[in-house]
Amino acid sequence: MTEPSTTSELLDPKNDYVFFRVFSEEPELLVDLINVVRADEPPIVEVSLLNPRLTPERLGGKQLVLDLRAIDERGQHYNIEMQIRRFAAWSARGLLYLARLLNEQLESGEDYRLLKPVIGIHLLDFALFEAPEHADRALWCFEMRDRERPEVRLGRELQLNIVELRKADRLGQLPERLSAWIAYFEHWREESTMSTHPYPPVQRAIEKLRALSADEEARYWAEARAKALSDEATLLAEAREEGREEGREEGREEGLKEGRRRTALAMLRDGQLDLASIARYADLSEDEVRQLDQDRAH
Repeated sequence: MTEPSTTSELLDPKNDYVFFRVFSEEPELLVDLINVVRADEPPIVEVSLLNPRLTPERLGGKQLVLDLRAIDERGQHYNIEMQIRRFAAWSARGLLYLARLLNEQLESGEDYRLLKPVIGIHLLDFALFEAPEHADRALWCFEMRDRERPEVRLGRELQLNIVELRKADRLGQLPERLSAWIAYFEHWREESTMSTHPYPPVQRAIEKLRALSADEEARYWAEARAKALSDEATLLAEAREEGREEGREEGREEGLKEGRRRTALAMLRDGQLDLASIARYADLSEDEVRQLDQDRAH
C-alpha cells in the first residue's frame, strides 16, 4: 500500500463511502464535527455508533444511502450524512428518516417520556435555499416552533441541522473550527491549503483520507459508489425526460401527473431502484408506484 504522493490522488471526502469510513473509524472526529455544527449546545464527549459495519450487500444496495447513526452519552440520537446532489422531495425524505429514528425508540405501549431527541446533521454539497434573500446564510437549524412566535418551541424531539458547504465556503466569516471542516470538504485537493492546515482534527482527517486513498479495496468501493450515484442520476434524468415528452401530449393538469407516472414506469423498467426511491424521484406516493409496478406485471 503506497501513500498517495499528492492531494490530487486523494479520494473525495464527500463520497458517501469515504465519508462513512473516515468518521466511523475515527469516532473522535465525528464528535468534533457534531460539536462544531451544534456549537450552541453542550459539547458531546463520546458517541456510540449504530451499525458502523459495511458489508458488500450494504454497499451494493439500490437506495445508495450511507449515513452515520450515533447516540451520545445523554441518549440523544444522531443521523449524520453527506449529500452531493439535490433531488425532488429532499426535505420530505430527510424528515421522514428522522421521524423513523424517533419512532424506533419505543415499543408499543411504552411511555413517551422515554423518547430522546433525534438530531439530524446533513452536509450538502449544493445550495438548498437559492432565493436571493437566502444567499447570505449557509447554516440552518430547523425545529418545531410556532409560526407567529418562533421563540416558542414545541419540544426538543426533532431537530435538523443543514450545512450548505459550497455556500458556507463562499461566504466565509464562520467560526474557526467550522471553517476548518468546510475547508476539508471543499478544498481537499489543494496541497497548499491542506498541508498547512492548523486545526488538529482536520489534520487527522486528512491523514485518514490519505490512508484510505492508498488502500486498493477502499478505492474500489469509493469508485463503485461514485459510479452508482452517477448511473442513478443519469437514469433519473432520462426517465424524467421520457415522462416529460410523453406528458406534453396530455392536458396540463393530467399531463403533469401522467409525466410523473411515466417517469416512474421508466425507472421500474430499468429495475435499478427500489420503490421508495422511485416514489421520491417521480414525486408520487409509494402506493402509487407499487400499483404501477403491479399493473405493469399483468
